[in-house]
Amino acid sequence: MNTYEEILQEQRTYFLSGETKDIGHKKENLRKLLRVLKENEEDILSALTEDLGKSHTEGYTTEVGIVLSEIRNAIKHVSSWSRNKRVRTALLHFPSKSYIIKESIGNVLIMSPWNYPFQLTFAPLVGAMAAGCTAIIKPSRYSAATSAVMKRIINDNFDRREFFLFEGGRDVNTALLDLKWDYIFFTGSPNVGKIVLSKAAENLTPVTLELGGKSPVIITEHSDEVLAASRLIFGKFMNLGQTCIAPDYVLVHKSKTKRFLSEIEKGIKKAFGEDPITSKDYGKIINRHHFDRLSGLIKGSPVYSGGKTDEEKLKIAPTILFPASKNDPVMQEEIFGPLMPVLEYENLDDAISFINERPRPLALYIFSNRKEEIEKVHKLVTFGGGCVNDAIMHIVSHHLPFGGVGNSGMGSYHGKRSFDTFTHEKGILKHYRWPDITLRNPPYKKKEGIIRLMLH
Repeated sequence: MNTYEEILQEQRTYFLSGETKDIGHKKENLRKLLRVLKENEEDILSALTEDLGKSHTEGYTTEVGIVLSEIRNAIKHVSSWSRNKRVRTALLHFPSKSYIIKESIGNVLIMSPWNYPFQLTFAPLVGAMAAGCTAIIKPSRYSAATSAVMKRIINDNFDRREFFLFEGGRDVNTALLDLKWDYIFFTGSPNVGKIVLSKAAENLTPVTLELGGKSPVIITEHSDEVLAASRLIFGKFMNLGQTCIAPDYVLVHKSKTKRFLSEIEKGIKKAFGEDPITSKDYGKIINRHHFDRLSGLIKGSPVYSGGKTDEEKLKIAPTILFPASKNDPVMQEEIFGPLMPVLEYENLDDAISFINERPRPLALYIFSNRKEEIEKVHKLVTFGGGCVNDAIMHIVSHHLPFGGVGNSGMGSYHGKRSFDTFTHEKGILKHYRWPDITLRNPPYKKKEGIIRLMLH
């Protein structure tokens, strides 16, 4: 038995003891996690700077702060989330009552990516803790500094029978996926997501897949293009576009193009200065492989503004690509970088068709002042989630599900849905001992009419 199997077996045994399901135990774990994360906040932020060049403000806003908020929300509500739920009982079952037991799903594997290495590791872990599961965590090897800090936080403060983090590369991923889990929570690319789903299918293991894709923006004829430019600068260039829900490309009505492009240029200079590569508020590309990939996409595209790169610092300036077309290399894959293709359209139906010809996106953003335009897009386009007259910010709400559909993923989490993800709802019918009504028993002569009425 290797180390992975050994620890998973310890977690299975501990889970079967029932201790993890106790409400007091769940709250104790959540409070401990809150305390330990706050104690290690500076180390976490420094690691994010080392891995991705994030300023401490960006690191807190987009990673640490979101996780702390999720923990506080879970502590506040875990008792009510965990309660049995009474539901209606059919007349045929009289006299009885029906209820749902919220049951921890068991031993789970959480696999997280490098682009938001802290948030996308701990946000699902909060849900697993609240549900009373055990978890083995496997973060990305690319964000090595953050993974090392997270390993210390988990392995030095929690019982390995309940929570444990493994570092490593593809060989560790493969070894863990070969084991039998009660649930797998994966965040990453669609290509790797297919591998995870295939491995999970071998053991009929349920999964949540948080993937990505080309998330579009629509700027309609009846929109405020100045507002759109301002908010897309934040949404697109935060973390240098290395965000699964980053606006990937912009479909702008031809009447709005000139002003939109002008405002984007001005807004980039206001946010990051004349030379964004030198800005302390502008991060870096995760590694040389992704830097080279993005640099290649720039060379094959019409550069309207930006395009400057720094190979030594792994930095690429905010780059607007216009006039882009559907055949450009940058439109053939998820960009995951600070490149913004801008395409013109003449009527909203054309924009909708353009999106629907492609795999279903994780997010969609529409900028419009007309209710009918917004409703039309939401009715005709299937996507994971999104914003109206904004970008990215739907991910912050505890009250909204976050997840994809089709090629962009399956399942959702955040807030109570994180708890629900790692919970099995066990339906129970409790039939009272008296009176014993035998309507359902044979012989059925003269009973069918009554049974049909009661089942109606």
